[in-house]
Order: sequence, then C-alpha cells, then structure tokens
Amino acid sequence: MRAVIQNTFGGPEVLKVTEVERPRPLSGEVLIRVHASAVNPVDAAVRSGAFPLLGEPPFGVGWDISGVVEEAGPGARFAVGDEVYGMPFFPRAATGYAEYVAAPSRQVARKPTTLDHVHAAALPLAALTAWQGLVDAAHVKEGDRVLIHRAAGGVGHLAVQIAKAHGAHVTALASAARHEFVTNLGADEVIDYHTTDFTQAVQDADVVFDSTAQGARSLRALRPGGVLVSILEHGDTDLAATVAAAGRRFAGISVEPDYASLEAIAALVDAGRIRPHVEQTFPLAEAGKAHELIESGRVQGKVVLTV
Repeated sequence: MRAVIQNTFGGPEVLKVTEVERPRPLSGEVLIRVHASAVNPVDAAVRSGAFPLLGEPPFGVGWDISGVVEEAGPGARFAVGDEVYGMPFFPRAATGYAEYVAAPSRQVARKPTTLDHVHAAALPLAALTAWQGLVDAAHVKEGDRVLIHRAAGGVGHLAVQIAKAHGAHVTALASAARHEFVTNLGADEVIDYHTTDFTQAVQDADVVFDSTAQGARSLRALRPGGVLVSILEHGDTDLAATVAAAGRRFAGISVEPDYASLEAIAALVDAGRIRPHVEQTFPLAEAGKAHELIESGRVQGKVVLTV
C-alpha cells in the first residue's frame, strides 16, 4: 500500500509517499480502507521533532481517519463494509496518512451518516479534545458561561458547537476576520483578542477552554469555583497548583481514543448540532503542502488529505 513516511525530522519536504506492507488486523481489530485523513498541528510538531512523540524516524504521522472496513479480525465489533471514523492509537503511531490502517475496533466508531469521509475525518482528534475537555472534565451544562480561545481553529470551532449543544452561553475569542464564521457556529459573543483584553471583558466564566497556553491569564477570566481546561499546558503542575490556590479547578487534557464519545459526537452531527468546517483538501501525495498550510496558523477549521 501507499503511506506517507518520513525518514528524518525536518520540514514538510521530509514527508514522502512510500510503498509499505499493508497491515493485517489482529483479534478485535479492523483493517480500514482509508478514504480521508485529517492533518492536525500535532502532526507537524511530531514531524519536525518539536514534539518527539514517536521516537526517532522512520515513522508515519497522522491519526484522524475515515473509511470503510476491509477486513475484520476475530471479535471485532464491525463487519466488512461498515463506514467508520476515529483516531486510533494516539499518542502512539497510527500512520494515518495511508491507504489502509489496522486499528482496535473499540477505538473507532460508525461514521456520521450525514457526512462524507472528508468531513468525518476532520472530526476525531479535534472533536474528542473539545469533548473530553468540556463534557468529560468540565461537565458543561445548560446555562454555563464558557470562554473559548482560538474559536475559529480546528479544535475551537468544534468546541463552540459542543458547548452550545450542551446549552452553554459561549464567548469566543477570534480575530475580526473570523467573527462572522464563529457567530455562524452559534457563539453568543465574539471578542477580537487583537484589540480587546479578554481578561477585562470576561471575569465570570464557569469554564475557560484554553488551547493557547495562556493558563495564567485565563485564570483571571474564571469565577470562583470555575474550571480551567488546558490542552497545551496539561502537564504543568505549577499552573495546576496556582489554579487550585485561587479556588478554581484545573483540568489538563491529553486527548485519547474513545469510541463512546465518538458515537455521541456522531449523534450530534446527524442531529444537525455539529458541523466540521474543512478549509482545504490535498491528495495524499501533497501531504507536505498540507503541513505548510497547517503551520501557517491561518487555517479556519480543518485541513484534510484525500486518499
């Protein structure tokens, strides 16, 4: 099969389409014929060596996939022909930029029926990050006031919709050029972080969803007893202690595969409550160009590879 492999750390040019052995599913696993694979900022960080998650190359990056079950191992919970999506193995290698991926059947879920594979592939890592932060950790509920950083980005634009689906009042941080996009996602208020200090504009949030490593500043936007959900600073014990000393709660999130949450997300998608936005697609052979775009910091929503 074809897969994108890198033999060294470096820029997007190190990503090369390579002929490799097709994986075989073990007991409880499925072999998925991949139709689309999303590109996330973590992919670029791993590729460059900035985030040495997978050890030394060679390896293939990529986790988000959507496709069709080609083979099912003994005891797998899907059958040949089922359409599935997920982010198997994260944070271990899945080699998601490939024609086939073998994955534990409990790390993927049935694809939302109302989405094509491109849009379904855009969901897993970003939507699970938002879900595990807002729903599992912060227990967002009707009437909560939620502040979301980088609300037009891959994780942020889904976090806005997940919070709204749970009845929250959402204040979104985004540049002026993204305000219409974020408002259309359902945000109740949008603040231009370039011109407004969000800590002055918001000081009574029940939850702050921080994907920008601004935990110390975000703490000032929380009411007593509020929850700071942090993605990039999830292992910062000093920040956690500071948050606790201030009478707030810290929730550090390192996303992990979770088929039950993927099923809940798919249900909201099919109910019309969540819609992933895909800014651009690239063929598998242009994975390097997709990484260039994701590293530009100018992506609205997601970037996806078609396989």
